[in-house]
Amino acid sequence: MPVSPARAAAFDVLLRIERESSYASELLHSSAYTNLSGPDHALTTELVMGVLRWRSRLDDEIAQASSQPIGKLDLEILIALRMALYQVRWLSRVPQRAAVNESVELVKRARKRSAASFVNAVLRKLAQAPIGRTPQQEMDSPRALASAYAHPLWLVERWIGAYGLAAAKNICEHNQTIPDTAIRLRTAIAEEDLARAGINLQPGYLLTSARRVIAGDVTKTEAFRQGEIIIQDEASQLVATLVGNGHRILDCCAAPGGKTLLLADHNPASSITAIDLHPHRARLLRKLLDRAKPTAHIQVVAGDARRLPLAVPFDAVLADVPCSGTGTLARNPDIKWRLTPEDLRELQERQNVILASALAQLAPKGRLVYSTCSLEKEENEDLIHHVLDGNPDFRLGDCRVELELLQAARELAWPDPSSLVNGPYLRTIPGVHPCDGFFAAILERNS
Repeated sequence: MPVSPARAAAFDVLLRIERESSYASELLHSSAYTNLSGPDHALTTELVMGVLRWRSRLDDEIAQASSQPIGKLDLEILIALRMALYQVRWLSRVPQRAAVNESVELVKRARKRSAASFVNAVLRKLAQAPIGRTPQQEMDSPRALASAYAHPLWLVERWIGAYGLAAAKNICEHNQTIPDTAIRLRTAIAEEDLARAGINLQPGYLLTSARRVIAGDVTKTEAFRQGEIIIQDEASQLVATLVGNGHRILDCCAAPGGKTLLLADHNPASSITAIDLHPHRARLLRKLLDRAKPTAHIQVVAGDARRLPLAVPFDAVLADVPCSGTGTLARNPDIKWRLTPEDLRELQERQNVILASALAQLAPKGRLVYSTCSLEKEENEDLIHHVLDGNPDFRLGDCRVELELLQAARELAWPDPSSLVNGPYLRTIPGVHPCDGFFAAILERNS
């Protein structure tokens, strides 16, 4: 029987993620899959993200049913087994026979025909096995949470240590769900245009300029094509809002451009320099700006934020640095399977150099916002403490004060600003707050 386009695409994406350490979100939105129909692309996304979210749970079940050690299975065979088991366990609308038979065909398509009978036997056994569940009352240890919610144990242990058992459970549970699509309204008529296009919205939770998409595909609307709206998590919007105003603004690691555009919309008469290391990402940023047509003057530069090619000072700087991304695992579940503790140390070294370079560009009495979408202290509080220690030129601002000012200006919709901070820092936690996990610190030059 032929393999459906959706399952074939999902198999190919999962194989590339494993072999090439590619990112699921980039592959799913690449030109290779633009010819898939809407329903096929939706199923492809569901299969890829579902397998990545539940990978360790799937592997545990496969290991119990397999006559061969799971570590010795060819990657193509393991991926086909994961895909079928995910459909059997989590997609009740998919006929079990279709899930099993097409995964057998995927193995043949991958030139592993001799393994077809093995795959069929394992899947038949799994389909008849009862579904294992961990009782809620037993989820009182790192190992139980990691097993039940398919997370690496070392990450769960860190989150329990940093945020407590209840918050760690909320994080893990949130990471296994499909996150809301949040948008930022850029024009007064954007919401009406979306309503006419059949898009169902509800108010944002954090910001009054944000909306949550309840039904409909905003990417198919004229409002999206004309740049009237931007798809952007609310915590990401909030971080850029903290930068405030300035005549000369620097965005150090700017692509894909949502924060750059927000800075431009809040500072329509300003001059903004947007830097990104990779030329292809700088081109994507330029493409976004060309579509959105902000009134601010924006110069896009392909350059290294560790060695900023700039000679003039800026009175407002955003350093939203490359990070582990552990606050975005609901959107990027592949991260949790490739990240290691050693990566955090390497990231911290890079972040430290970027922050030092960005601070050197800050004018007297200027403001810099340092941010990550990470939950890990090495990339956040520890780094800020290290940079400020013994450096009298800079002081740490209080994010709580800035949030209260946003609330007074009716820009902040969240009723309790104090719940969004940890000391002087902005700290959103997925599952605790209705957004991705972001950290932000405000640094100000004294003179």
